[in-house]
Amino acid sequence: QVQLVESGGGLVQAGGSLRLSCAASGRHFSMNRWGWYRQAPGKQRELVADIITGGNTNYRDSVKGRFTISRDNAKNTVYLQMNSLKPEDTAVYYCAAARSGVPGWDYWGQGTQVTVSS
Repeated sequence: QVQLVESGGGLVQAGGSLRLSCAASGRHFSMNRWGWYRQAPGKQRELVADIITGGNTNYRDSVKGRFTISRDNAKNTVYLQMNSLKPEDTAVYYCAAARSGVPGWDYWGQGTQVTVSS
């Protein structure tokens, strides 16, 4: 089992920044792909960014140049630095983890709310 706990969400004005953290515990060493998803009210959950062992990253177009995903192996934590936030970034943000070669995601966090006011 792997436990994922997100933190760092909150209320911020448009143009501001937040850094989300996802702390992993349990058998997380078997995970090699980490991602951040978000879900706004009435919308489907969407992938924001992911990172794999080795450091390759992937971002959805709407956040490229504004968001950065990173992983601190010593702290067993994945981060999502969000800059130049927009009201349309408002959503519950979820951390996810997956094993190598497995489609989809094995574990999810409980989510953290990000609200961007205009």
